[in-house]
Order: sequence, then structure tokens, then C-alpha cells
Amino acid sequence: MVNAMSIKNIAVFMITLLTLSANTVLAEIDPWAESYRLESIYQYDAALKALDVAANKGHNNELLSLRRGWLHYLTGNHSKAIEHYKKAISENGQSLEARLGMTLPLMAQQRWREAMLEAKKVLEVAPWNYYAHVRLMTCEYALKDWTSLEKHAQQVAARFPTDTTVLVYLARARHHLGNADGAVAVYQKVLQLSPDHFEAGQYVARNIP
Repeated sequence: MVNAMSIKNIAVFMITLLTLSANTVLAEIDPWAESYRLESIYQYDAALKALDVAANKGHNNELLSLRRGWLHYLTGNHSKAIEHYKKAISENGQSLEARLGMTLPLMAQQRWREAMLEAKKVLEVAPWNYYAHVRLMTCEYALKDWTSLEKHAQQVAARFPTDTTVLVYLARARHHLGNADGAVAVYQKVLQLSPDHFEAGQYVARNIP
């Protein structure tokens, strides 16, 4: 007959075994895969925490900095995101990804001129990088530099003629420069590409008798 002490010992043994098994499973989870999984369900802080394991294992510092920069941006901790993107640039001065990444938290903080500088640095190396151009146009729009925005958007639209984001920036610039007819012409092209585009539809409706 099993006495009470034996039952207690068995219970302790089983708990210890389960704890060891759980720790083993956690240790075997790939920290990168877990970080991406947690990001996919919007658990950004937990996704950042998962990267601590990767850091402790001596994983690539540049990749960790890029990943942390992105996740901090998603959490809204823009200063921390900028810190990590700067670190990534210090680890690899040729990284266009880091400079593009840094434009996002800078723009979120409305540091438009700093964001423009980073976008322009990308364009020095990759003259027709789409994301750099769009973010630069966003900054020009925020700074109300309508003349620069119109010229810039025209140049980019020539390379990406069906991109409605670029065309909308061109139309907005023309509107603010007092060229309503020019804005309507561009917005009509937007409607050809995207018939349900709200902004374009509203503007054309207001400006065509």
C-alpha cells in the first residue's frame, strides 16, 4: 500500500518533471519565429521580449537592431525606435533598410526635415526607391512645400504612372498652387485606376459643373 509520503514524493517528482519539460520546450523555441508570431497577433511588447533570447545567444546585432526598431515603432515608442535604427546604421552604414525604417518614427514625431534627410540619403544610392520617394513626398506635403511637391510628384508619376498614392500627391499640390483644372485632370486619372477613390471622387464632383 502506498503511504502518504510516497504519494507526496511522486507528486513532487511529477511537478519537477513537468517544469523541466516546459523549460526545455521554451529553450527550443526559435526566438525569431516567436517574435514574428507575436507580432502577427499584435503583441508587440512580447515580440520585443522574445528577442532577448536571441540577443543572449549572440545573434546578429544589426538584424536585432532593425527588428527592435520596427517593433518599437509599432508600439508607439518612436524615440526608442529611432535609437535602434541609428544603432543599425552604426553597425552597417550601407543599410538602406535602416534609413528607410528611421523615416517612420521621425515622421510620427513630425520631424519632417530629419525624415527628409534620411529619405534623400536612400535616394543618393537608389534613385528610384519607391518608399523613399513616397515618404519624401509625405514630408513635402506636411511642410506645405507645394512647388517642390508638384515637381517631385510629376517625376515619380512618370516612373510609376498607375500609382494612385503618387497621383494624389500631385493633385493635392496642384490644388494648393491654385491649379484646380490641373488637379481635376489628375484626380480623374486616379478615378480611372480606382473608381471608388473617395478623395478623388469628392474633388471632381465639387470642381466640375
